[in-house]
Amino acid sequence: MVSKQQVALVTGAARGIGAATARRLAREGYAVAVNDVAFEEQLQELAQEIGGLSVPGDISTADGIAATVAAELGPVTALVANAAFMEMQPFLEQEPGRWWRHIDVNLSGHFRLIQRVIPAMRDASFGRIVIITSGWGVTGYPGASAYAASKAGLIALAKGLGRELAPFGICTNAIAPAYVDTEQLAVDAADAGIPLAAMRERYRALIPIGELASPADIAATVAFLCGEGGGAFVGQVLQPSGGVARSRA
Repeated sequence: MVSKQQVALVTGAARGIGAATARRLAREGYAVAVNDVAFEEQLQELAQEIGGLSVPGDISTADGIAATVAAELGPVTALVANAAFMEMQPFLEQEPGRWWRHIDVNLSGHFRLIQRVIPAMRDASFGRIVIITSGWGVTGYPGASAYAASKAGLIALAKGLGRELAPFGICTNAIAPAYVDTEQLAVDAADAGIPLAAMRERYRALIPIGELASPADIAATVAFLCGEGGGAFVGQVLQPSGGVARSRA
């Protein structure tokens, strides 16, 4: 457990992994701020549920988000960079605007937000930055080249920042889940042209443990990296994947 003085900011927190992470960190004793660009009503309900702070908005508005959290709860000591944008599209059909949308949200948006929270962490000689990337950023996936490229960039960012910030007491790491039972499965099913239940079965066939991860599973990994045990991890990529070693059947 941590003291109430620890302040966590979770982006992309209205649903899925982000919401589960916010709930887990609140149970661990953090004061939690939740951010999302959409689903504002769900975000507000989550904030009320966990006794936290709702800070809606695009993460490209990093100055305002960080300032609001600092004013209401205190400086961020644990940042969970989870917000993401994803579209499935064959590479040769990829429009430049949609390509850059992936990069701007998934990679550049968190670059700006991380820059805003580092100074206070450095002053306190303590901080935790957990970047939620993707197994597809490791393996790639057909029809998701832009998304995979942006997530691979986050892996490199976590590795570089891990070593750059560690001397200041700031531990930066990444989590690259494989198949997680979230709303994203419906997008995958639509792209594959199969029912959602069939999509789940297709993914289960790739997982040695035989089950998709739950958002709570990923949240538990986040909580570990943010807590005392995470102090020995710097620039690492944890893969709670159930043993997945390939990207498609």
